[in-house]
Amino acid sequence: MTPVLELNNITLDYPKGQSVLSIIKRKILQLLRKKTIAPHYRGLDGINLTINRGEVIGVIGRNGSSKSTLLKVMAGIFTPDEGTVLIDGDISLLSGVGQGMNKHLTGRENIHLYGSILGHSKETMDSLTDQIIEFSELHDFIDEPLRTYSSGMRARLGISVATAVKPDLLLIDEVLGVGDPGFKKKSQEKIRKMMDDSNTVIIVSHSFGLLKEICDRMIMMEKGRIRILGTPEEVISKYNEIEG
Repeated sequence: MTPVLELNNITLDYPKGQSVLSIIKRKILQLLRKKTIAPHYRGLDGINLTINRGEVIGVIGRNGSSKSTLLKVMAGIFTPDEGTVLIDGDISLLSGVGQGMNKHLTGRENIHLYGSILGHSKETMDSLTDQIIEFSELHDFIDEPLRTYSSGMRARLGISVATAVKPDLLLIDEVLGVGDPGFKKKSQEKIRKMMDDSNTVIIVSHSFGLLKEICDRMIMMEKGRIRILGTPEEVISKYNEIEG
């Protein structure tokens, strides 16, 4: 089997009570060798994981176990403090919150920003912009700054960008309930098609029935670590045993 994703000793620290912007600022100060005194907690702790091409991997765990953080490191939105991320192919992250977008830029500008974060060229995003706007149904707002968008509108834009390109590796982070009923149905249909078309899928979900049906392997996260890695039956059984 050919690896499409390898995580080697991934460690990521968060300053307590600080935003993503503050995390970036802290890393700049570290590069300048200036000391910071912000207390921190470990978001990811020594993650080692190999995903093979063609696999469907489910990720479960309590709220706060760093499931979403793990996917954001895979997608390149978060840079680990230690370790390496090796990816062979294009990647898309479907996340309901549109992580990586800038509230001061317009929707149109964020299409290019988010696309670049996901590793797509300016030329690719130029060719897909009209399609993205059409799918998002944000025609009247696309040249307004993102800070004027509701959370649902931001999610629409993020999903529309992430689903515009057929990826080699598709990351899904609990996005199936976003938007009004019409958009929700449309996005679910597109995500299902992407899952059928993509070589490899990693999905965070609380729907154990769905994961048991579609996954080859599953991961249980606990306090930023991989507690269990195994078949869906093994991982779900262990999770239920631990949670009582």
